Parts: sequence; structure tokens; C-alpha cells
Amino acid sequence: MRAAAGGRDSSSSSSAAAVALRALLIATACGLVFALLNLPDGRAGSTPSGGERGAGGGGGARLSVEQGLIREARRLNTVAEEIDGQTDEIAAEEDERISKSPPDTKEKIWMMQDQLIMAKAYLHFASLQGSAHLVRELKLRIKEIERAISHSSGGSRIPGSALQKMKAMEQTLSKAQRTYPRCSQMTSKLRAMTHNSEELVRAHQSESSFLEQVAVRTLPKGHHCLAMRLTTEYFSLDPKEREFPKRDNRQLDGYYHYAIFSDNVLASAVVVNSTIAASKDPGRIMLHIVTDALNYPAMRMWFLTNPPTPAAIEVESLDDFKWLPGDFSSRFKLKGVRDPRYTSALNHLRFYLPEVFPSLSKVVLLDHDVVVQKDLSGLWNIDMKGKIMGAVETCTSGEGYHRLDSLVDFSNPSISNKFDAKACTFAFGMNIFDLSEWCKQGLTATYHKWFQVGKRQRLWKAGSLPLGQLVFYNQTLPLDRRWHVLGLGHDFSIGRDELESASVIHYSGKLKPWLEISIPKYRDNWNIHLNYDNAYLQQCNIHG
Repeated sequence: MRAAAGGRDSSSSSSAAAVALRALLIATACGLVFALLNLPDGRAGSTPSGGERGAGGGGGARLSVEQGLIREARRLNTVAEEIDGQTDEIAAEEDERISKSPPDTKEKIWMMQDQLIMAKAYLHFASLQGSAHLVRELKLRIKEIERAISHSSGGSRIPGSALQKMKAMEQTLSKAQRTYPRCSQMTSKLRAMTHNSEELVRAHQSESSFLEQVAVRTLPKGHHCLAMRLTTEYFSLDPKEREFPKRDNRQLDGYYHYAIFSDNVLASAVVVNSTIAASKDPGRIMLHIVTDALNYPAMRMWFLTNPPTPAAIEVESLDDFKWLPGDFSSRFKLKGVRDPRYTSALNHLRFYLPEVFPSLSKVVLLDHDVVVQKDLSGLWNIDMKGKIMGAVETCTSGEGYHRLDSLVDFSNPSISNKFDAKACTFAFGMNIFDLSEWCKQGLTATYHKWFQVGKRQRLWKAGSLPLGQLVFYNQTLPLDRRWHVLGLGHDFSIGRDELESASVIHYSGKLKPWLEISIPKYRDNWNIHLNYDNAYLQQCNIHG
């Protein structure tokens, strides 16, 4: 996990963790592995070939233990590097390059990585003992192997020079092991250091998780400034100046109607700007933004001063919908759940689309954390086959995480008797809705029924999305995956080709593009749709 506030005063504690990791490896090299057999196996998915390390005997059982400890060290070393401030992005990019290599090349790269771990452990021990010649040799070999890994990642084969460097490193490691054949005096200390390092890692992970949650829930200072300035400007306008240009035919089905339910001005601006930029016929676009009462003046002021020409737009408040239940804005708050993503009334407004847009037969609903990259008018031409919603599925064969039972409690008969636990879930964020079919099948009543069931007992995870899986169960038409690519708010491994082919990219996850903790390599896809020379953004010190 990426820390929300990396680079804090962790140098002393992280160095202690690093010392413990190196000490573990020294113990492995010295053969005192039995004192450490209680360590868990960290990286079961990788199978480095420890037999080519020149460990100098010890038998198959010892080799197996050493391989397990190497994997555990690699896991703990990765965590320690994150504590030191190295980003997940760098690690993800390196893993992506290695993943593209043929199997034989991958195995050699893993062997080199294991050699690096061993060499760094010996280097630490040799430095403390004052073995100057061995220290110089280990430093040289480490640099050579690091370069070899860099040059080999993503390639079709390992260069001959890299194989020579591996052999030289193996010889140096054998020399180091002969130099330090016994380390028994460290056994008792190793156990304490191992325990302390794992406690330290757990503490840092807990702190990182907490700080990330704070960052996710807190709107950046510049956004607060923007909302305040826009609100002040809005109320200084004459009432006649607060209106958008009227279009008598804006409710006609000849228009492409897009809905955005959001309390974030800049996020909504990006969705609007990208939708218009990608459209083949922006003059036929009608944008409907619904926000809460607090952000209504700021949202209107932004689009009054930044009109989405040639498209038409309207901005409404939840308070304008008098037909909503009186407690609608507060009824979704849950005890112990503070994340606004799970308690926002705007997220539940999706279940009232026919009431929000009584004159429309179809509408596309976009979340405010998406960017539209291609014309979406083709969605209106899709044969819905009697289904109410079109959506991209979020699972493929063999993936259990994105099945319905990962969101809903199937131990309850009211759930297990009506739904398939292994049904594939589908994505919200970019959906086409057939509102005529919705009304025909009375889907809003279905929502009310399940909402009341969920109030009586906790049957699904927090938020509107698990509930949506039940409401639209068997009412969803699967769309081609290229319509909607998800995960830019948590997945570092999405490839360029997949991004470029997507009609809509979705920053689903905690790392939203307007936050400092966002994933850097995806930011430009969002930033290009904002004019950072805008006077309001300049005044509030908002920069790309």
C-alpha cells in the first residue's frame, strides 16, 4: 500500500527494520536456519533457483529452507523499501517489465534479485567486521547485478555479459560464506530483531492506512478555496445572471443526455470537458449535473463562467426534488462508517433516475471520477435486449474477488435463495439506462424493498454499489470491456494499450486524480481536461 504521507521521520525505525532483514539473510548464509523456521513463506508465487548460489553444501532440506527465507526476506525487504519512501509505481513498472520476459529470462532475473539480497546482507556484516577487500568486492558485484537486472528486464533473453556477472557474484558469495562460516553468537539477538522488525512494519502499515484514509476523506485546501470563491461570486450576481441559456427542445430524444451526480466542482468539470472533447457532435449533448445544496452555488457559478459550448447544461440541487423522502440526505449514514463515498446521498440518486428525468427514455450516467476519451453516442444504438442497464463486467473466468459473494452475505436465506453467489459483478461509473424499461418493470420499488431489508440487518458491504448489484441483478446487459476501463485509482499495472483503447477510463479506488496521493502515471489523462490558467484556479493555487 502506498503511504498517504510518505517520507515522514521513519529513517531510524526503517533502518532498524533493514538491519533485521540483513541479519536474517546472514543467518541463512551461515546455516543457522533452524532458529528461524517459524518465519512464514512470503512470496509463494516466485520460485528462485537457490541451488546455483554456491552455498557450499547443506543438502536439499537446507536449500528448501533457504529458498523460503529468501522469499520471506524479499517480502519484508519490499515493505521496508516502501517505508523508506520508495513508491509502488517504481516497483509496479519493474514488475511489469519483468512479466513481459520469457520464462527462462524471468527465472534468471529472479536469481539475480536473490543474489542481490544475499550480497547486501553479507556487505552489512562485512562492513561491521572491517573486511575492506570483501566490502569492495561485494559493492562492485552489487552494482554489476543491478545493471544486469535493469538491462535484462523486458528483454527476450539474458545477455551473455549478465550471465558472466551472475557467475562472478556466485563466486563472491561463496567467498563471503567461507569468510564467515559461523554466526552462532547472533542467534538469540536475531529472534528479537525479527520480532521487532515485524512489529515495526505492522505499525507503519497501520499508520499508512490511517493517513491514506485521512487523505481520501479530506478535500484539498485548494478545492475548499475554489468552492468558497465561486459561492461568493454566485451570490453577488443579479438573479437573472444566474440562469443558463434555455433550449426549448433540450428534452427531445434527439439529444444525447448525460447525467453527473457530484459535489466536486473540478471533477465534474473534467467529466464535462472530456465528454465534449471526445464527442463527434457536441452540439447534440445535454449535460445534467445534480449536486447537494452546499455545493450548488459553486457548481452553477463554475459552469456559468466556463460554459460547455456548444453543448447545453443544467445544474440542479437535491433540494429541487421535492418528491424525495424528507430524510434522503441523511438516511444513508451508517454507524462507524465515515467515508463519504459510502454515505453520500448522491450515490443513491442513481436508483431514482426515471423520477429525476421523467421525459427521457435513455440516459448515460457518469461518475465524477471518470474521463471520457472517445465518442459515446454509440451507446444509444446498442440493443438492450429488454435489459435496464448496460455495464462492463468486472470479473473474468477464475477470478473470485469480483463475484457477488465478495460483496453480499450469502449466509442469509433471503439472499442465497434469490441470487447466485458466483454471479459476476458489474461496474458502475459509466452506464447506459433504458428508463422506459425501468418504469415498465418497476425497478425503483425493487430498490426500496432491498434498502429496507438492508436497514433491518447488515447483509452487504457499505455503500450503494453492493446494493446496486442486487437491484440490477438479471437486469444488466454486459458491454464490451473497451467501453469502460476501471482501476486507475488503485491499480498501478494498467498498460498503455488498454488505456488508449478505452472509451472511458475510471479512477475507481482511493487514489483519485485530484489528490496528491494519486498514481502519477495516470494524472495527465485527467489534467489535460482542465485549464490551469483559469483565474479561479490560479487564485486558489490549484496546479496540474
